[in-house]
Parts: sequence; C-alpha cells; structure tokens
Amino acid sequence: MRRRAFLISAMAASASACAPVVQEARPRDAAFTGPRLLDGAFTSFDGTRLPMQVWPAAGEPWAAIVGLHGMNDYANAFHLAAPVWAAHGVTTYAYDQRGFGRAPQRGVWAGPELMTEDLRVLTSLVRTRHPHALIAVAGISMGGAVAIEAFASPRPPEAHRLVLLAPAVWGWSSQPLAYKTLLWIAAHAVPGMVLEPPESVLKKIRATDNIEELRRMGRDRNLIWGARPDAIYGLVDLMERASDEISRLVVPTLYLSGARDEIITRKPTFAAVRSRSPAVRTAWYPDGWHLLLVDRQRERVLGDVLAFLRDPVAPLPSGVGPILAGAAKGLATPPSS
Repeated sequence: MRRRAFLISAMAASASACAPVVQEARPRDAAFTGPRLLDGAFTSFDGTRLPMQVWPAAGEPWAAIVGLHGMNDYANAFHLAAPVWAAHGVTTYAYDQRGFGRAPQRGVWAGPELMTEDLRVLTSLVRTRHPHALIAVAGISMGGAVAIEAFASPRPPEAHRLVLLAPAVWGWSSQPLAYKTLLWIAAHAVPGMVLEPPESVLKKIRATDNIEELRRMGRDRNLIWGARPDAIYGLVDLMERASDEISRLVVPTLYLSGARDEIITRKPTFAAVRSRSPAVRTAWYPDGWHLLLVDRQRERVLGDVLAFLRDPVAPLPSGVGPILAGAAKGLATPPSS
C-alpha cells in the first residue's frame, strides 16, 4: 500500500508539467464561404469537413433526424435504425464527430464547445434543407451527453425534439474515488498514451445482445478500440455536465434506457432522471442493453422514437413504462419517483 501511495504521489507531481490535449477550432482561410452540406460530409463553422452518412426517405420527409454517435463510434451507429425510419418518411443525417471515425485528429478529444457547435451547425443546415419537416436530434451515449450540453445552453440547436438513447451521464460524482484519481493522473501525466480495455473486461461487459453486430463492429476499422487518457477524462467531464444540465432542458425530450445496460448503469441513470426537467419523458426497456438501436429488440425502440416525433405526449407503441417506475419492479429497494 505504501509503495502504491508513493507511486501515485510521484505521478501526480510529474503531472503538473502536462495537461490534457483538446482540439481547437481550425483557423478560417480566405476561401471559406460558410457552413454547407456536401456529398458525404458537411462543412462546419470553422471550415472543418466532417464525414456524414444520410439515409433519405422517399420524397420529402415529414421529419429529419440529426444523429450523434457514441464514444469511439462513428456515423454508422445508425445503420440499422435509419433505414427503418426512412421507410416511415424520416431522413437521418449522422456525422462523425471530431476525433472519431473518419473525422480529423482521430482519437483526440474535441471538447464540448466544438462538439456542440458542430451539432448546431448541422441542425441548422438540415432545417434549411427541409423547411417543412420536424427536426429532431438523436444522441447515443456520448452523443446524448453532447446533445444535452447543446440543448441546455443559451443557444440550443434549432430542433423540435430531442431523443436520448442511453445518454452518457456517468460523471465525476458517480465515479469511484480510485478510478477518478488514477484517471486524473493519467490524463495529466501521460495524456497521449492509448489505453485499451483488458480482454477480461471485453468478455465480461457487453454493449448489446446482438452478437452478429458486435462481430461486425470488431471488424470495422472506423471504430476506435482504446482511448487516450485525456479523451476519457474529457468524456467523464462531459458526462458530469450532462447529468447536471438535464434539469435545464426545455425541448420535448425522450430519454430511453435499458435494464440490461452494463455501460451506463442504473445508479447514474437514476440520478440523472430524478433531476430531469418536466420536458423530459422517459422509457425503460426490460430487455434493452446500452446500444438500443442495435439490440435484438430494437424495433420497439425505433417505433417509440417515431411515435414520439409525431406526438411527444402520446402513449408509446411498445407499452414500456417510465424509467424509475419500470426499474423499481426489479429492485429490492425501489428508487424514489
């Protein structure tokens, strides 16, 4: 124990010379003419080109979704959901957030300021392209945290609905002391070292019950397997902010979570849900995992999202209950409402 304490103290002392790396906005050049939609990408506020995938509805859509992927994922996170929505008249625009997938500075954390501004820009571009459509933002895990940050800000994106799919709300206040201490030290002492999850963890924790999709993801070179400590540090900071700021949402919001989620577990989820604003409606899926748009029961989720877009207060087709009420049935000590 004394040796561990000495090593931690030594690392903490050396960390004072380093700091987490965060991307900065790109300096605009004279040729930049403003944000615009491109074929397979969009140009953001600073001229950065962010790869984008579009699943168009036949004809003019009645709704359009701007999709935000989760940590270490990319736009293809919507490849199972978006075609279903397209068949029901909804076009989906999903993009690779800075530092992920095919976007610039892969692996380097972009920070909430850049990430939320990119979301505002694309949402505005989509609204301009589809002036008569209902505009929604759907955020998966980390993407949900980015969306909360943006919609709770003084400049929320120009959207009519927000869908949070197992949003990442496992912030500093929910982290074990030893974990957050070591993370702080690593992010400041060796910020650029890539950390890969141990094989034992990968075997123990699953993101979905869709094994075929997990195998496909394992072969996808656009996904990141491992992360820099400063990127994880930035993510935890973002999650803490999202957990706090969910109380400030005013846009009609649907917060979805699964009882089998092993990534964002019940404790931080319940804490965030208890502090939500009246604009946030919740849904609890007994057979849902973390990747709700990938799970074998995803059709229920996809149908609920479509129903919510049409009418944010109507009953959900799946018939699932709210998070706290649904979760209480499976707990020895039900959480307070």
